[in-house]
Amino acid sequence: MALIQQLAPEANSTRWDDFVHHHNEGTFFHLAGWQRVIQNTYQHKCYYYYAEDEQGEIVGILPLVEQKSALFGHSLVSTPFCVYGGAIANSDEVKKELEDHAIKLAEQLNVDYLELRYKSPQDNDKFITKSVHSYFTYALGDTDETVLAGIKKKQRAVIRHSLKEPLNTDFDADVKDVHDVYAQSVRNLGTPVFPAKYFKNLKKEFGALCELMAVTHQNKPVSAVLSFYFKNEVLPYYGGGLNEARQLKSNDLMYYSLMCHAVKDKNCNSFDFGRSKNESGAYKYKKHWGMEPQPLHYQYYLVKAKELPNLSPNNPKYKMFIKMWQKLPLWASQILGPLLSKYLG
Repeated sequence: MALIQQLAPEANSTRWDDFVHHHNEGTFFHLAGWQRVIQNTYQHKCYYYYAEDEQGEIVGILPLVEQKSALFGHSLVSTPFCVYGGAIANSDEVKKELEDHAIKLAEQLNVDYLELRYKSPQDNDKFITKSVHSYFTYALGDTDETVLAGIKKKQRAVIRHSLKEPLNTDFDADVKDVHDVYAQSVRNLGTPVFPAKYFKNLKKEFGALCELMAVTHQNKPVSAVLSFYFKNEVLPYYGGGLNEARQLKSNDLMYYSLMCHAVKDKNCNSFDFGRSKNESGAYKYKKHWGMEPQPLHYQYYLVKAKELPNLSPNNPKYKMFIKMWQKLPLWASQILGPLLSKYLG
């Protein structure tokens, strides 16, 4: 039986991150730096557990974050603001020990539910599986031409169109410029925006693993994305465009340019387009690039809740709120959004 301990936010996390780097199921979202980012940005209580064997070697980890809101409920999640999470371990036995530890914590905290965000199918019958999102990955070629050749024909034509537009790319963009574009993009979708402080903390914590890119037209940012780099893969995570981005095809140029940049300058061979709700607009857009959706297998353990949570924008009870939010002035959405988005990770 493994010894399970908690990693303090101020503790040296080198051993934790080494385990993530060397485990084949370890993702960028398992890194210990997320604990500092989430606590410093949102003040959520974090419980980062690791399991040690008799020799004191780490054999498993499980990051957990408690979110408590009168509007959105009380949950324990691995990990909010992240598409992947859950326990990773050197054996199924240790993994289930960590999951059992999470269940006990969820019951002690008296949350509504525990949520573990796994990429692959799971076999722990204590949990209920919900699979309503998919993620998309793409193997990158080693030149601009082979990257383009691997993209679906219709999308290639859009990219070629974008390359003729008077657009410029900046891979060292200002946090404010990227956040301003992202804020307008999500406001138009009726979604509360994350605070600019969150983007700043991500860049401060992860350094070169976190990159800010903007596409400009006449010196004005029209598309922008915050991306992560991990294990020779690039993951464009928070991206969007202004209203004129559709006509300029600047979002398409942005993602293609990011692919080429990731190959040439970051030694990447894979592009992770992140998760999307099944059959949503974003889901169909990613399929249009020629990427096949891979289902995500989120696991739930209900404590106080009687049914699985549904915080999706497609939930009918949020329709009126979304319509109202889309009409907010941008400045108002940037003030009010962070008050809500801290519970929507």
